[in-house]
This record gives sequence, C-alpha cells and structure tokens, in this order.
Amino acid sequence: MARVGFVGWRGMVGSVLMQRMIDEGDFAGLSPVFFSTSQVGVPGPEVGGTASAPMENAYDLDALAAMDVIVTCQGGDYTKAVHEPLRGRGWAGYWIDAASALRLERDSLIVLDPVNGDRIERALESGIRTYVGGNCTVSLMLMALSGLFRESLIEWISPMTYQAASGAGAANMRELVAQMGAIHAGARNHLDPASAILELDRSVGATLMADAFPRQHFGAPLAGNVLPWIDSEMPGGQSREEWKAEVETARILGLADGAVPIDGLCVRVGAMRSHAQALTIRLSEDVPIDRIESLIAGGNDWVRVVPNERERTLQQLTPAAASGRLDVPIGRLRKLSMGGRYLAAFTVGDQLLWGAAEPLRRMLAILRRSGRISVE
Repeated sequence: MARVGFVGWRGMVGSVLMQRMIDEGDFAGLSPVFFSTSQVGVPGPEVGGTASAPMENAYDLDALAAMDVIVTCQGGDYTKAVHEPLRGRGWAGYWIDAASALRLERDSLIVLDPVNGDRIERALESGIRTYVGGNCTVSLMLMALSGLFRESLIEWISPMTYQAASGAGAANMRELVAQMGAIHAGARNHLDPASAILELDRSVGATLMADAFPRQHFGAPLAGNVLPWIDSEMPGGQSREEWKAEVETARILGLADGAVPIDGLCVRVGAMRSHAQALTIRLSEDVPIDRIESLIAGGNDWVRVVPNERERTLQQLTPAAASGRLDVPIGRLRKLSMGGRYLAAFTVGDQLLWGAAEPLRRMLAILRRSGRISVE
C-alpha cells in the first residue's frame, strides 16, 4: 500500500484538495501520512472514518523519505527548503506540488491532464517524478480554450484577469469580509433611501481611506475598490502574475517560448472565490463564430459555452455562479470590430479547483491507475 505524505493540507488549497479526495474516495487503498510545520504530534484528520496517526514533522527528511508520494500545498518557501535536500539524499518518490517554485525546472512538469494528459504520460514514461500545478488563471484559461489551442487557431491572447480574494489566501478572504463590514458600519446611518446619496458616498470614501480600515494583507482597500497589481514587479513593467501567462502556457502545452504571445493585466477584485478573465484573442484564421463555439465546447468535459445573451451571462458567467463547481464557463464570445480574426471572450472558474487542487488530485489518481504506486 502506497504511503502518501500530505503537507499543507489545512490551508485553503489543501483543504479543498482534502475535501475533493474524500468526496471521490481517493484515500481508499492508500496509507496517508499527515505532516505539519507547526503542530507535530497533534492527531491528524479522520479519513474514511479512520483516525490518523499523530502528525509528523514536515521538515524531517527521514520521515519524508519513507513516503512513496508527497503531496504539498505548503507553499514555495517550504518546497525550496525541502525538495532539493530530499532528492539529494536519493529519494526517488513522486513529488506533487501546488507551489510555483518547481514549475519551470527541467525535471518537472506542470500538470493539467484534460489539456496536457499526453505530455504527462510521456513524462511518466521518461522517469519524471516531480509534478506541479500551474498558475490558477493560466490553468483556467487553458481549460476554457483548449479546443482552440488543439486546432492551432490562437495567434496571441491578451488576458485581463479579475482575481478573487481567495487567490491571495485565507487571511486575505477574512480581510475582505472585514473591509465589507467596516464599510457597512460606517455607512449604516445613510442607507435610508430618504437620506442624501452624497452623504453615503462621502461616508464610504472616508471609511476606505481611514487609518483604522483593515488593510494589513492587501495593503489597500479591496472592498469597494480594485487593485491593479498582483505579485512582484518584473522588468519591463509586468507583474510576475502577468509574466506567468505566456511562460506557463508554453510549458503546459509543450510550445516553444514565445510561440503564442500572451500578455495583459492582472487585477484583484472584491469577489471571494473564483477568478474571471476577459480575453482578446487574435485567431490564426477567420473562423465562423459557430465553429469557434463548437471547438471550445469540445475541448474537454468541463468547459461550458454560455450563449452571448444578457440574462444567461449574468446568471451563469460570474464568480458567484462558478464557485464550488468544476465546470469552467466561457461566454461573451463574439468577433470584435477590428476584424474577423479578433475574438472576445469572458471566462470564469473556481481557482481553488482547476486552478489549484484538482490537477494535484488527478495527478495522484494517474499514478494509481498507471500502477506506479501500489494500492491495497
């Protein structure tokens, strides 16, 4: 029975992963071992009605080396501290990681099996043992557009992302709700329709700029606002989040660097969960819109084309509608006035599922199905 170690399983992504594995019965036939960076010796979670042993030290290389597979959602700093020393001592198990630290390493592969399942199989055959989840917006974009990529119909893409608070972590989600509460508390005396609307407006504005307004994690108000910068600065004016779009797309699809230019702006918005993206796409040829819709719909089992109609768009193509669902809706599909090769699209998806936890869960399942790890 394969011994599978889980690290970072109590965080946002790890919690979603755990729930998905429980829902899908993925723990059956495995021997799970739970690791912690801060609560060593505390009882682990109950899985399948069975209590877990006390948690192991996530920095104990001997304990980690006893695992056949390690699945980590602990973050890049942990990966950098542990992965190389563990490999250096000869550990040849499978490492499955949600963090970005190893995405571009030569001996790793970014996994998104509905899109690059063939590359995963080739990597397994060639002996690759490090598999990494991709950037959340990149993975969701590829889930939505895989049918067009498969037909080599995309010349370039300019994505404008609208990323939810949960993409920054649990503490940021709590801060967004605290910001919403502070705004309401400051404006509650001006909510009566008979009150002057400018008083309400001034109250909200004053609350947003007050020193006491909660902004420790975002660094600025997100509620009632948008933040047009995500991640660190890169040369040329890009943020690192924007840089990832082209680089990781090429890595996932096995394209040459720059083969499909992808660049835009990444913006944080006051949604709790699920990232949205407005896409401007230049096609390699002028394809009729009904053919485009058909190709997109056939891209994988989870993409859903939403007709370009107002009511259906508002009901089906929002973060609120997508949250907690594996479906990746895409709509607002239309040709732009610049010409027949210019396509507009809007897509949204739960970044904690296909953008984070689900590719890891499915990679572990691939190892099971292929017989590369033993099950009871």
